[in-house]
Amino acid sequence: MRQIVLDTETTGLEPELGHRIIEIGCVELVNRRPTGRTFHRYLNPERDIEEGALSVHGISREDLDGKPRFPDILESLIEFISGAELVIHNAAFDIAFLDAELTRIQGEVRNVAALCTVLDTLALARSMHPGQRNSLDALCKRYSVDNSNRELHGALLDARILADVYLAMTGGQGDLALSDAVARPGTADTGRTVRALVRPAVPLLVIEATEGELAAHAAMLEIISAASQGACLWLQDARAKPEMNCSSA
Repeated sequence: MRQIVLDTETTGLEPELGHRIIEIGCVELVNRRPTGRTFHRYLNPERDIEEGALSVHGISREDLDGKPRFPDILESLIEFISGAELVIHNAAFDIAFLDAELTRIQGEVRNVAALCTVLDTLALARSMHPGQRNSLDALCKRYSVDNSNRELHGALLDARILADVYLAMTGGQGDLALSDAVARPGTADTGRTVRALVRPAVPLLVIEATEGELAAHAAMLEIISAASQGACLWLQDARAKPEMNCSSA
């Protein structure tokens, strides 16, 4: 299973008002293990950056002079994410911006749904921890993920942190199953599904005591009975179950 943990930084909050992506960061997981492959680009948005956004990520308009525009990196981005499941925190936000960028390009793919499925870790966290704070920082604290370098938001840094959080949230084991059988509504009218964690059924393991263990257990009960002057409540014969408890008055 191939997954891409993705994050973006933007000029503002509303793609419908013309705000643009200025940074994309992606981290690849295969069978729930980081492969070391990443995708990271800064982008020239061809517009100003709002003060509120600047205070979050610290990327100024001047920092992006000479950087490629979104159409310039589209082919390499599609190659990296195509066919994977995107893992995104608050997926509706990032997908809305990606779809807006795609829509601006004539003759290209118009939405992410044509390329990938999406798992929203915010929706997953809310289902696992209802009524609690489920921001990325809150989840880092809950799952003991180090985010000490996150003084400002950064797309690649946040994608790396989210990858650690996601693996911790979902058990951290490669054999856990994420099943389409448990589906949640997709984000922002895209028809994608947000998949919830399903732990595979584990058969109950029953271990029978050996004859020697039963005999030793019965002998110990006799010792306890003698020491307590017959006050052992659960004294049984030599085949008593080993999990029985004894108490003395």
